[in-house]
Amino acid sequence: MATGNADPADLQPTSLTSGRDAALPASAERRKVRFRSGDTTCAAWHYPGTNGGCVVMAPGFAVTKEPGTDPFATPFHEAGFTVLAFDFRRFGESGGQPRQIARPGEQRADLQAAIAFARTLPGVDPTRVAIWGFSLAGGHVFPVASRDPDLGAAIALSANADGQAASRNAMRYQAPLALLRLTGRGLLDALGGLCGREPLLVPLARERGTVAVFAAPGALKGDEALNPGNRYPDWQQAVAARSALRVSFYRPGRVAARVECPLLVLAYDQDDAALAGPAVRAGNQAALGEVVRLPGGHYEPYMDGHEQAVVLQLSFLRRHLLDGSQASAAQSPASSAAAR
Repeated sequence: MATGNADPADLQPTSLTSGRDAALPASAERRKVRFRSGDTTCAAWHYPGTNGGCVVMAPGFAVTKEPGTDPFATPFHEAGFTVLAFDFRRFGESGGQPRQIARPGEQRADLQAAIAFARTLPGVDPTRVAIWGFSLAGGHVFPVASRDPDLGAAIALSANADGQAASRNAMRYQAPLALLRLTGRGLLDALGGLCGREPLLVPLARERGTVAVFAAPGALKGDEALNPGNRYPDWQQAVAARSALRVSFYRPGRVAARVECPLLVLAYDQDDAALAGPAVRAGNQAALGEVVRLPGGHYEPYMDGHEQAVVLQLSFLRRHLLDGSQASAAQSPASSAAAR
C-alpha cells in the first residue's frame, strides 16, 4: 500500500455540491488532494469531518469522482464523516497513461492506496475507515475488504460481483453484429496496446445495434442519473475497448467469504448492468454481511431511490464507525436532518 500525508500545497478549497440538487452552506468546503499509488498519483476530494469516521469512495466503471460520488459524499460529510472521494488512475484528474483504461488490479491497488492515505488525514481515526464503491468499484470492495481486516466497514452499491454473469446478460440486449464488432475492437485494442498504440475508445452506453459497452435499458440511464443537465461536462463517457473484455472475466464476489469487517450490500432487483443475484450471494457469504434488496435498476440509488439509499448507508455507517454516544447523537432529530 502507498502511504502519505496531505500536502498543504495540494489542499484547494471549493464549495460543495450537495446530494442531487441543493447546495451546502457557504462555510462548507472540500479540498483537492493527491496521493501516490504505484508509479503515479490519484486525485481526490477531501471533505474534512468531525466525528473521527472516514468513508473512502470509489466511482464506477469509467466514471469520475464527481458524477460517481458527489450525491453520496455530501450527505455523508453533512453527517460528520470525513470523505475521501478519488479518481482511479487513467481517469479524471488522476495520473496514468494511456488514458481511459480500466484494469481491475490497478484499481484495487488505487483503492488500497486511498485507504492508507485516508488513515493519515487530520481528524481521522485509522480504526474507523470504511470503503464505498459503486458498480465495478462496488465489486472491488469485496477483494479489498478481504485483504484489510482493520477496515471499520465496507459498502458495495449496485456492485458488479461477477463480470462473467454480467457479460452474458449484456449480450441479451445487444445486436449480434454490434457485439461482434465490439469484441473485434476489443481484441484489436488489446493488440495495439502491446505495440504502444493509443486506446480505441467505445461509448459506455448506446442504443441496441450501436458499438458500446452496454445496451441494456437500465444502463442507458447512466447519463441521466450521473450527469443531469450536463452538470459534469468534463466526464468522458467512453472507455478503452480492451477494458470491456478484461472486466468480463472479473469475478470479485468469489472472495466475499473472506471479508471480516461489517459489509453492506445494496442490490437492485431490476439491475440489468451488474445483476443483483451475484452481489446478494457475495454479501450473504461475508461473516458480517448485511444485504438489502430493493426495487429498481442499476442507477436507482442516484435517481428515485437516492434518499432511501442515503438513509440506509448512513444508518450502517453510524452503527459501525461511531461509538455509542456518537451514534445516539447522530440519530437526534437535529443531527439526522441530512439523512431525511
